[in-house]
Amino acid sequence: MMLLQTWDSRSIESVYDFTKKPRGIVYSEYDRVPFIPMEMVPTDRPYINNHNIKNGRDIRSGNYFEKGDVLLAKITPSFENGKQGIAKDIPNSFGVASTELIPIRGKKGISSKYFLFYYLLEKEVRKQITQKMEGTTGRQRIPISVLKKWLMPFPPLKEQQKIAAILFKIQQAIEMQESINEAAQELKISTMQHVFTYGLRGEKTKETEIGRMPESWEIKKFGEFATLHRGYDLPVQNRKEGKVPIVGSNGICGYHNKSKIKGPGVVTGRSGSIGMSYYINDDYWPLNTGLYVENFHNNDPLYSHYFFQSFNFKKYASGVSVPTLNRNLVHAAVIGVPLIKDQNDIVSVFKTIDDKIEIHSTIKSALQYLFKTMLNKLMTGEIRVKDLDIDMADVKH
Repeated sequence: MMLLQTWDSRSIESVYDFTKKPRGIVYSEYDRVPFIPMEMVPTDRPYINNHNIKNGRDIRSGNYFEKGDVLLAKITPSFENGKQGIAKDIPNSFGVASTELIPIRGKKGISSKYFLFYYLLEKEVRKQITQKMEGTTGRQRIPISVLKKWLMPFPPLKEQQKIAAILFKIQQAIEMQESINEAAQELKISTMQHVFTYGLRGEKTKETEIGRMPESWEIKKFGEFATLHRGYDLPVQNRKEGKVPIVGSNGICGYHNKSKIKGPGVVTGRSGSIGMSYYINDDYWPLNTGLYVENFHNNDPLYSHYFFQSFNFKKYASGVSVPTLNRNLVHAAVIGVPLIKDQNDIVSVFKTIDDKIEIHSTIKSALQYLFKTMLNKLMTGEIRVKDLDIDMADVKH
């Protein structure tokens, strides 16, 4: 990483403290000690939001940390993946973390832990530090001595805080988009549960062999609603550059110059991702890892897609190591089917929710790109913030 000439270059240990357990603390004297395992450390946000509580007498190993410390993963591939976070919300003033996590904190009036947090997230920095790992393949770790001696760019404290504040606010915006999408996904699930039981029109329901449903809905076998057919093999070496989507058990996995099936279409996983459903508006090539709808029987294809999302396909899978969907069993299943006009209305409801999810997913992707770009430009000094008026309240503690 290029260093701006007006910035100092300092070893991490000269401007940050590596937290150690004080001699006076004995874990067994505490009934409730926060414990943070590696799996609770995030890769895409600043704070560690979860922890376990252990009785101090049960703690046999781990690294002592204090509230507010940066916990940095030192083992592969966690370090390369960006596993690190700030332990802010714990009930005690200290806790214990996995032995694979290094606790680091800023020096008051000198260094910002948030600046260090973002510096260690920068792709090129991680790449360089990874080259210093030691140990056997698959269990390599960053030696603490390497991290302590590592030279990093070190602007004045206020500039550190401003850099961190900008990156922090972008991450907050990303998290907001995630929260909106999570709420929309929950709305979609709850709406599905209601609609596929009661419909949209508030009509009377009837009791059937498969439960309650609107009186106007028909009882049919799945195969009378949608006939499934196994997809077609298309080896990678036989694929030619084109715009026709190739759809497998995990959705679109490539493109080809020829289509096999006319769109619109719906594909569900035959093995691997059983229960997933993918809607394709144009002509496409369904792979043999999935089942595509060969005949919609005059039903709305997009309604079929939404119905598939709520249908328990896994119930009709067989096999232990790699369960495979048995379409004959699926075709024999009994389901409720609404009239086509009701299908169209139901599609409108779910499409509105999906459109909202797509909008916020696009915003999130744009913010993630902005974060990566700004992270590099701010850490190299290509973009300077020292004279900007920025609210630093969130990154001063």
